[in-house]
Amino acid sequence: MRSPFLISLVLLAATAQAEPSKPDAFEHVFDLAGIRLLCEQSGPLIQRGLQEAQQKQVDKAFDAEVICADLAKRLAPKVTAKQVEQATLVLDSPLAQRFTVAERAVGEGSNVDGLANYREQLSSKPPRAERVVLVRRLDKAAHTTELATLLRYEVGKTQALLALRAKGQNISEAKLSTQTAKQVEPLRVSSAQAVESFMLYAYRQMPSGELADYAALYEQEPVSQLLAAAVKELPAVFAARRAALK
Repeated sequence: MRSPFLISLVLLAATAQAEPSKPDAFEHVFDLAGIRLLCEQSGPLIQRGLQEAQQKQVDKAFDAEVICADLAKRLAPKVTAKQVEQATLVLDSPLAQRFTVAERAVGEGSNVDGLANYREQLSSKPPRAERVVLVRRLDKAAHTTELATLLRYEVGKTQALLALRAKGQNISEAKLSTQTAKQVEPLRVSSAQAVESFMLYAYRQMPSGELADYAALYEQEPVSQLLAAAVKELPAVFAARRAALK
């Protein structure tokens, strides 16, 4: 017969493992996973081409802190504290840090023009097939195209709503989604192309073995589940921010 004490220890361990996370626990992992950057880009992208009064509205409603905080609150009941901890450890590893440095370097100095030139040459100088496979594997695991598509789509939806309001018209969130739904697929196609060329250029000096290992990091369950949950919850976050526009 099993000891009641042993059984209680097992139950305690199971309870601790499933402990819900707290919204504050997502701050670092959002930075590592690129979600923080998405929060920061949202407002400035929506503000493009708007009148000053509407820019002020967007600045308040789409504050990066508010977007990330809302997302963290929505994820907290769905992602355990253990999962957040494990995902943070994976994405903060030395390998992940090396790839992050390579990604950030694309926006510095001559690399900006280098990416543009690289994209122009892709049709005449296609990359090796095995590198494309690895990059697409990473893109899928990291949900990069999904997140890029989502950001561009939600920005477009918000600008469409603001354009209607500028004309004295309004529309429900449901109707707005229906009227803009056809934009998703073209955005996904162009986002996938942009993400693929960016990765091929950014990681051009990284050995294929390391690229495979990097993709494997994102395929680990804690990271995969966190990002999948974020993709699922972000549309509701943007909808709530649009409702806050006044």
